[in-house]
Amino acid sequence: MSQDIIQEVTFFLHSVVMGVVITFVYDWFLILRKLIKHNMFWISFEDFLFWTACGLGVFYMLYRENNGVLRWFTVLGATFGMILYKLLASKIFVHIMYSIIYKIMWFLFRIVQIVVKPLKWILSFIKRIAIILKNKLKKCQNFIKNKLTCILKTLKMVLCKH
Repeated sequence: MSQDIIQEVTFFLHSVVMGVVITFVYDWFLILRKLIKHNMFWISFEDFLFWTACGLGVFYMLYRENNGVLRWFTVLGATFGMILYKLLASKIFVHIMYSIIYKIMWFLFRIVQIVVKPLKWILSFIKRIAIILKNKLKKCQNFIKNKLTCILKTLKMVLCKH
C-alpha cells in the first residue's frame, strides 16, 4: 500500500477515535446532569462550552494532521465514531457510572449525617442556653431600667422642691 493511502486511513481512524472521545466526554455531562438537576440556562451554558472545546479540538486535529483542510471523510469518520459509541457503549456506561457515583454520594452523605448529628445536638444545646441567657438578661435589663426610672423620678422630685 502506498504511504498516502496509509496516511489517509490513519487520518480516518483518528477521526473515528475523535468522534468516540467527543461522545464519551459528553456522556460525563449527561451523568452530571442526572446527578445534579440543571435548569435550561446551565444546560445551554455547558453545551456551549463543550461544543466550543470540541470545535477547537477538531480544528487542532485537522490542522496538525491535514494542514487545516476539512475533508468530508473526516466528518463521516467522526460521525461514525459517535454513532458507534452511542449504539455500543453509551447507555450502559452512563447507567453504570451514574449508579456507582450515586451510591458513593449516598454513602458519603450518610457519613456526613452521622458526623453532623452530634454537632446538631451541641448547637441545639447552645441555642437553648442562649435563649435562657437572653431571657435572664432581658429581666435584668428591665429591673435596672425600673430602678433607674425610680431614681430619676426621685431626683426630679428632690430638685423640684428646692
